Amino acid sequence: MRLFQTLQPRASTQIPEPPVAKFLFADTRMAWLWLIVRLYVGYEWITAGIEKLTGRSIAFDSFGEVSKGGAWVFRGHDGTAIQGFVAGALAQASGAHPAVQGWYAAFLQHVVLPNAGVFAYMVTFGEVLIGLGLIFGALTGIAAFFGVFMNLNFLLAGTVSINPVIGALALLLVLGWRVAGYYGLDRYLLPLLGTPWTGSLARKQTHDGGTTANHALR
Repeated sequence: MRLFQTLQPRASTQIPEPPVAKFLFADTRMAWLWLIVRLYVGYEWITAGIEKLTGRSIAFDSFGEVSKGGAWVFRGHDGTAIQGFVAGALAQASGAHPAVQGWYAAFLQHVVLPNAGVFAYMVTFGEVLIGLGLIFGALTGIAAFFGVFMNLNFLLAGTVSINPVIGALALLLVLGWRVAGYYGLDRYLLPLLGTPWTGSLARKQTHDGGTTANHALR
C-alpha cells in the first residue's frame, strides 16, 4: 500500500496537447482535410452496405452490377451470407500459424453462426449507417468509432482487403472528432448536443467580466 502511495502523484498534472496534434485534430483550418478523409471512408462503407442491402453495387467502377452473393437481408434466408463468411473464417483458424485466433473462432462458431440472420442485419445496416454518418458529417466520431470496430472484426476474421486502410483512416477521424465533421452536420449538432462531460454547449453560458458567451467545441 505504501508503494502505491509513493507512486501516486501528490498533485494532478495535465500534460498539454502538442501543438501539431492540436492543429491536426482540433483546428477548424484542417477541417478540409478531414472532409476528404471522411468522404472517402464513408464512400467505402456506404457502397459495401448498399450492396449487402440490395444485392447491387453502387460503386463508381461497378455501378449496377449484381453482387456474387446477392443481398444479405430481406431474402427469406438472410443468414446464408454470414454462414459462408464464418465458414471461410473458421477454415483459417487451424494450422501452425492460423490467420484467425482460436478465441475469435469460438466466438464466430458459438455466437455468430447460431444467430447468422441477426448478424446479417446488424452488419448490413451498420455499414449503411456508418457510411451515412461519415458522408454527412453527423456524429462523425461515433460513426468512425463503430467503423473501426467493424474493421477490427473483419480483420480478426481473416479478411484483410481494404480494412487496414479505412480502419486507420477512421481511427484518425475518431481523434479528430471535434473538427472532422465541421463541414457537415456536426457543425450544428456538436454545439447543440455537447458532450457527456460538458452538457449542451449551445445552452451552457459562462459569465466573464459581465459578458455572456456560448461555448464552442475547441
